[in-house]
Amino acid sequence: MALVTKETKIGELLEINAEAAAPVLMEIGMHCLGCPASQMESIEEAAMVHGVDADELVKSLNEKMAAAE
Repeated sequence: MALVTKETKIGELLEINAEAAAPVLMEIGMHCLGCPASQMESIEEAAMVHGVDADELVKSLNEKMAAAE
C-alpha cells in the first residue's frame, strides 16, 4: 500500500487510489478534484483551505485506501 503524507499532491493521491480518496476529499468540501489548481495542491494545503486538520485527513485517507486493497 502506498501511504500518503501531508506533502503528497492531490494529483498524486488521485493517481494512487482515486476511488478511495475522492469521497474523503469530497467530504471536506473539495468538489473540484479535476481543477488544475487542486492537482498541484498538497494534502496539507487542501486541509488548510478547507479548515480540517491535515494529520486527521492523512489518517483518514490512508485508512480508506488500506481498506480498499
